[in-house]
Amino acid sequence: MSKYFAVLLLLIFSTQIQALEKVTLQLKWTHQFQFAGYYMAKEKGFYQEEGLDVIIVPADPNNPNVDFRVLYGQAQFGVFHSGLLKQRLEGKPFVALAALLQSSPYCWMVKAQSGIYVPRDFQGKRISLLGHTENGELLMMLQRAGVNTDSMLLYSGKKPFDDFIAGKFDAMQVYSTNEPYQAQQLGVATREICPKQFGLNVYADVLFTTEAMLRDRPQQVMRFRRASLKGWRYAMLHLEESLAVTKANYATHKSLAQLAYEAEKLKDFIRVSGIPIGKMSAAKWLWIAQLYHLDVSQFHEHKADFIYSEVKQDPASLSWVLIIAAVLTLVCIPMYIQLIFSRKNKSHLR
Repeated sequence: MSKYFAVLLLLIFSTQIQALEKVTLQLKWTHQFQFAGYYMAKEKGFYQEEGLDVIIVPADPNNPNVDFRVLYGQAQFGVFHSGLLKQRLEGKPFVALAALLQSSPYCWMVKAQSGIYVPRDFQGKRISLLGHTENGELLMMLQRAGVNTDSMLLYSGKKPFDDFIAGKFDAMQVYSTNEPYQAQQLGVATREICPKQFGLNVYADVLFTTEAMLRDRPQQVMRFRRASLKGWRYAMLHLEESLAVTKANYATHKSLAQLAYEAEKLKDFIRVSGIPIGKMSAAKWLWIAQLYHLDVSQFHEHKADFIYSEVKQDPASLSWVLIIAAVLTLVCIPMYIQLIFSRKNKSHLR
């Protein structure tokens, strides 16, 4: 009998392995705690439970705009910024699946002795050049305070962090989890002036896919999203374990202290009271469209297809049960019949 059970387990296991669907997740930056939820979804087997074999690809820091890899099918899923909406209105068929950061971690970093405390203090100051559309809220924050950003002096050198520390300009655009830590390690006192502090809460780190993926593989999209959000919930509840996994298997180039600093900073962007992790709303996306002066009528035309709405049923999730049930049926019935006959033979022999 033990032989039959061994065969049964082998069949079930091999069926699960063969059925895993390979998909690629393209990150928007290099490996760091910023993507810990995806790491934990992979490491804890959440993706595998959904029938997925996920490859997580970091971005090239010299070319971090990775949306084209998803657009052209080199990756099935990606992480981008709130500029994804602009891309959609410009004709790229992107679908926002979840917003992992409820606010943007992009901030201005100034030295503690600079005298810059609020946006209006930036008037006449020299700032670093904004290189990406994802941090447009930094300029928007200044403009809403009445600062004439068109007349501001811009630093555009090749070593912004070093030159900021050397005092060659006044305010540097930073990702709240990275450059402030570097300045702290050098003993340079700084503070951050962030859009979030002044009511500009735009989404960041938006998980997305394409309309083609959603049309052709809706269940795969649902399962990937579900496992990813499960990974993020796990990461937030088990920070020490998530830090250890991130350090050991992904961000090997960063110290544990640096990753811990990043986790401490990001958790308030991810976990917001009253908002489930990853939750998006049409009202906030509309506000983002208005903030960036996008065509509101276009937004209303696209919002139903742009903002993901989970389908009600997931037949694919039942497929595992059906497969296992079928295997059990095929294997157990012959075993049962053989058991009956063996008992009858024994009784005859007696």
